Amino acid sequence: MRKVILNLAVSLDGFIEGPNKEIDWIVFDEEGGDTLINFVEEIDTVLYGRISYEAWGNYTPPEDGTAFEKAFYGKTNAMTKYVFSTTKDKVEGSGIVVNDNIASLIHTLKQQPGKHLWLYGGASLITTFMNLNLVDELRLAVMPVVLASGNALFKNLTHQTKLQLIKTASGKSGVVELWYKVLKQ
Repeated sequence: MRKVILNLAVSLDGFIEGPNKEIDWIVFDEEGGDTLINFVEEIDTVLYGRISYEAWGNYTPPEDGTAFEKAFYGKTNAMTKYVFSTTKDKVEGSGIVVNDNIASLIHTLKQQPGKHLWLYGGASLITTFMNLNLVDELRLAVMPVVLASGNALFKNLTHQTKLQLIKTASGKSGVVELWYKVLKQ
């Protein structure tokens, strides 16, 4: 069965964006690039909140972009994309807009053949998925930075979620990867 995997960067104090939505604090090096390229080989579907989709769902690297950017976005831009929105029925590009019945859709997608589904975010979509018990695995790249404020990874959760650690890794840059299985109750 396919899994919903939340995979993202987070500061040591639990933020996914700085106070002005900045992400310039994310350490990106060859190790991190290799990890992301390996990850996109495991997925064929990306789940976006509307704001995240508008920012990154149709991103095309510039001609002078890095080999990583071209490879990464070449793969993700060819994938099926669902855009969860309470305000729009259409988006630019190939995103399939979802306005309701989220749990039913995700249960159906998980039963279909294919690779895993990437819960890309943003924060309010992550909250919705966590509150509906739709996340199967968390892969967090903990950055060696304390932001002190910003957009928190987890907020407004309705219940406790138990996790089982399945893998850890650390890189030369100080990034620590934590992989957790969500224990369903």
